[in-house]
Amino acid sequence: MKEKVTLKIQGTEIREFEMYLYERENAEATIRKYITDLKCFFLFLGGDQEVDKPRLLSYKEWLLEHYAVNSVNSMLAALNQFLIFCGYCELKIRRVKTQKNLFLQEEKELTRKEYKRLVQTARAEGKAQLALCIETIAVTGIRVSEHRFITVEALRSGSICIDGKGKERAVFLPKKLQKQLKHYCKERKITTGPVFITKSGKPLNRCNIWAEMKALCKNAGIEPQKVFPHNLRHLFALTYYRLEKDIVRLADILGHANIETTRIYTSTTEEECLRSLSRMKLLL
Repeated sequence: MKEKVTLKIQGTEIREFEMYLYERENAEATIRKYITDLKCFFLFLGGDQEVDKPRLLSYKEWLLEHYAVNSVNSMLAALNQFLIFCGYCELKIRRVKTQKNLFLQEEKELTRKEYKRLVQTARAEGKAQLALCIETIAVTGIRVSEHRFITVEALRSGSICIDGKGKERAVFLPKKLQKQLKHYCKERKITTGPVFITKSGKPLNRCNIWAEMKALCKNAGIEPQKVFPHNLRHLFALTYYRLEKDIVRLADILGHANIETTRIYTSTTEEECLRSLSRMKLLL
């Protein structure tokens, strides 16, 4: 009979695990997410700090009762990394299998027309900085957290070098965007460093950008579930792919190490798929 494997948690592991993630050069956002998820696991354990496979499976069941499947898998990923760190790979828990969504969910996708209304509404409300920030993300495909790399110095060179998620990538700034950003900097007397800053000179907080975008929804006539910074990146990816049909180059632009991640951005809607099938005209 196989010997029962039990992990006894001492209480110092979270801090040690956090240091381990830093040493592995994980992104700060990833580290925060892992630590938050791990604290959830510790709360589930309560006073009993002994962990074995049945206990871990009970935790998985508990997660499925309280969270969406994608969230459960994300939290299990954090837990599995912790178990690996502790030297208990045999205790790792399998992710929940999900059916990949083959089509875009139109009710959650920001269309080009809606994007234009969003920018126009921001301008109409006197939010020039927000309007330009939205356009910059949509035109370059950068992550909202990467806007700090858009600097006055980068505008002079015409490109930015983004260092994130363990790799560097170059992102080119279209001439029209450069012109608009330079004009904005001149008006705001921004002569060096990041372009999108607060009154105190610090780069804009991504949570504030998210909240300000949401505040535009009512006047722009757009459903709130469609409006968040990452959807601008998604719009960029979908637009680029439809024009160029080059998923490898798109993966490079977006900074994806795995091309499968990029495929998510290139899905079509069910309606588009049906139109393509109709155009084949193979039915006699």
